[in-house]
Amino acid sequence: MKKRRVLEKYNGMKLEWLHDSLHFIVLIIAVFCIFRFGIGLSVVGGDSMYPTLKNGDIVLYSRIGSDYKRGDIISMRVPSGEYYVKRVIAGGGDVVDLRDGSVYVNGEKLDEAWAYGITETETGAVIYPYTVREGNVFVLGDNRQVSMDSRTFGEVNRRQIKGRILCQISKNGVHRTE
Repeated sequence: MKKRRVLEKYNGMKLEWLHDSLHFIVLIIAVFCIFRFGIGLSVVGGDSMYPTLKNGDIVLYSRIGSDYKRGDIISMRVPSGEYYVKRVIAGGGDVVDLRDGSVYVNGEKLDEAWAYGITETETGAVIYPYTVREGNVFVLGDNRQVSMDSRTFGEVNRRQIKGRILCQISKNGVHRTE
């Protein structure tokens, strides 16, 4: 009889453990789904987005939505397999031109408060003026002197875009990117 009471005590503990394990498994699945389908993390490598983002900053991006507009900072994968963080300058149907160290979209000079340095043409895949094809975007790094971007590898297809940057995590804390 006494042996049975001891075992009943352990049965209750087993149920609690099973219940806690189930909660933990659900939590793991939820976190996996959020990071697989909702948000992602990327590390900024290099100074191509300086001064907005710095080498070593971690950025959080949203995978939800695919309507990228001028000024959005995105995480993308280029054909070489590398991941880049760049700024959208133009979308499908826009005409991009680089003249006198400035960027013109559809004939209007862009007011780029974020740009650092002069925007020069690069030898690569683009001849200006350049019309961006539908479903694609034209991207530039904020630090125009060192950035490898659409001036070099051409426009970026929306399927290559991983998401829109929401915030950055740096040595100075967490900051929302605009």
